[in-house]
Amino acid sequence: MRFSALRILKEGLTGNKGWTPHWRDASPKPEYDVVIIGGGGHGLSTAYYLAKEHGITNVAVLEKGYLGGGNIGRNTTIVRANYGLHGNSEFYSLSLKLWEGLEQDLNYNVMMSQRGVINLCHSDGQRDAFARRGNAMRNQGDDAILLDREGVRRELPYLDFEQTRFPIYGGLYHKRGGSARHDAVAWGYARGADQRGVDLIQNCEVIGIDIENGKVTGVQTSRGPIRAKKVAMVTAGRSSQVAAMAGMRLPIESHILQAFVTEGLKPMIDHVVTFGMGHFYISQSDKGGLVFGGDLDFYASYAARGNLPMAEHVMEAGMTLMPAIAKAKVLRSWGGIMDMSPDGSPIIDKTHIDGLYVNCGWCYGGFKAVPASGFTFSHLIAQDRPHEAAARHRLDRFRTGRGLMDEEGTGAQHNLH
Repeated sequence: MRFSALRILKEGLTGNKGWTPHWRDASPKPEYDVVIIGGGGHGLSTAYYLAKEHGITNVAVLEKGYLGGGNIGRNTTIVRANYGLHGNSEFYSLSLKLWEGLEQDLNYNVMMSQRGVINLCHSDGQRDAFARRGNAMRNQGDDAILLDREGVRRELPYLDFEQTRFPIYGGLYHKRGGSARHDAVAWGYARGADQRGVDLIQNCEVIGIDIENGKVTGVQTSRGPIRAKKVAMVTAGRSSQVAAMAGMRLPIESHILQAFVTEGLKPMIDHVVTFGMGHFYISQSDKGGLVFGGDLDFYASYAARGNLPMAEHVMEAGMTLMPAIAKAKVLRSWGGIMDMSPDGSPIIDKTHIDGLYVNCGWCYGGFKAVPASGFTFSHLIAQDRPHEAAARHRLDRFRTGRGLMDEEGTGAQHNLH
């Protein structure tokens, strides 16, 4: 089934009776070439690119709940490529290019909206840092415009420019950045993978990883054992628990990041706006709700919910930046389990166990990385060598200290990234 304007018109005129399911409700086979643990955005995109780019279709994606029920459905949907360090810069640049062609590639509306991302600065030093980052972005081939105070005012007239503690000095404008619909991204990749023969198996929890003589041989699941030549762990905040089944201890911590959405309002915010000094970021969805978030809850947890003190902090930061939203009613909040690495950058690598691969440590960058994560991880699985865009995302950098990518310069403190 392909989507087109003509097909939508036809279905609308005939009672929408001709639509078929987006993907099969597959049952597990005894053996696969590749088993992917985790049915979120990264796992589904990995399966899709394994089939599309490498012709590997004897693949199973195992999800203990329902597809897209984890962090891919628990984020603020921001897409951007405004990184400065070598290793991250080219990776997120690749991801943005994939985002820009994703709807045509998948024949699916992921509601990609390049409305632009504006990072505000509040001091001379921060403005200088943004100028350096903008130059790095432009050298990578991405876009960046350094705005002065009046430039920000033209784009964001509704902000409080006279706040005493953090007056707005300017901002870094990334026009190609924006947002996409999180669940539509998961559904689009799931549909594309299924069309190419991948088995998407829901309600199938992995409870063990089988290893013989240093080589992975399969997994134990709630629906029985499954043999596999290769196993890929792509489970975000649950990565430590899954890796422990293989006797591994990963250098990550799991923290909760809350997000919020208000009632639908008339169009007000045209961009994605980030307020670094208050650690607050906001955009407006196509339905009119203000989607915003703040900082981590600052204690390790696997509970996909947040705490009230951090919710209060986020509301305070929002009010400081834009008092105009004071009377907006918050409809709901949620928490994503963030797999925080020591340097704030991801891990895409082979493990010391033959045939076992890991993809984790996404910190705040998981959603915008979905296309490039799957693209480069599938390359690693298929060819047993890293893709050049992810060559620096090695696991051993935390053991050797070489090649660390501390984008924010905050040191080896997971909860500060």
